[in-house]
Amino acid sequence: MHDSRLQQLTQWAKQQFTHAIDILPASNDASFRRYFRVYHADKSWIIMDAPPEKESLTAFIHVAKLLKPLVQVPVILAQDLKLGFLLLSDLGQQSYLTALQSLPAESLYPDAIASLITIQAATKTQQNSLPHYSPALLRQELQLFPEWFIARHHQQVIPEWLDKIFDVLIDNATAQPQVIVHRDFHSRNLMYMANNNPGIIDFQDAVIGPISYDLVSLLRDSYYVLPRQQLTQFCHHYFEQAKQQKLITQAISFATFQRWFDLMGVQRQLKILGIFCRLHYRDGKSHYLHDLKQTLCYLQQVTPAYPELKELTQFLTDHQWIDE
Repeated sequence: MHDSRLQQLTQWAKQQFTHAIDILPASNDASFRRYFRVYHADKSWIIMDAPPEKESLTAFIHVAKLLKPLVQVPVILAQDLKLGFLLLSDLGQQSYLTALQSLPAESLYPDAIASLITIQAATKTQQNSLPHYSPALLRQELQLFPEWFIARHHQQVIPEWLDKIFDVLIDNATAQPQVIVHRDFHSRNLMYMANNNPGIIDFQDAVIGPISYDLVSLLRDSYYVLPRQQLTQFCHHYFEQAKQQKLITQAISFATFQRWFDLMGVQRQLKILGIFCRLHYRDGKSHYLHDLKQTLCYLQQVTPAYPELKELTQFLTDHQWIDE
């Protein structure tokens, strides 16, 4: 990793500390950002490397300030927007995805749901401080499915009925209560913490959007699969908590919420299929292709229950991509 960017980062990091430090790669994500862990003695910090020509730090800084009084997020200790570097507190190396290898889901997910409710309950004061998940943005995301998954990855003709399906999914999203949405609230972005669990990262794309979006990211996670009965239990748990906080009115039945949740999941999973293929073809990040199968599994579990999605159900059945 001897690149000029890393040399810049190392020089900047040394300016932030009066003592000797070691710098090691921490992780990459699905964007152009990279993360490095800075060590001194028994302490560690994180440096985010976001090349200014490709990634803006402004949104991350803004959302970090918004979330800091509410939940556990990294503290920004130093910043250089011109260079594209942030020095952050370190929330550790144990994501929910890692923790779930040794801990039961019921010891982790209630904390994540409690944090989600706390974030959503702060929506009233933040309505104008975040972008809105507009119908145009929802449609733009959905277009990734035909462009990258159908046409590019499978070299199939894009069906004409797809726009009608997109209309159903967008109408479902906009009909829901609109709250603060993290947009990637899943097991890789939740850190298992001994205190104030979970730590929450990768929140820079936050918007005001559908109330079921982050819950479906958490419970229908492309990287970790919950048993169906447990998923339903967590869904009910969230629903009751959301009603207590008046995020959902008493008039809304669980059946209505289930439809919101399921169709929101279809929107997200179609988008993810497109994103994973784009990461492979455009960005050379081919490991995301391994997660296509689980994302397709979620779609094939859900769509048959909704007659308004019958063309999509038949399309997925006909092509049997899940068996590849």
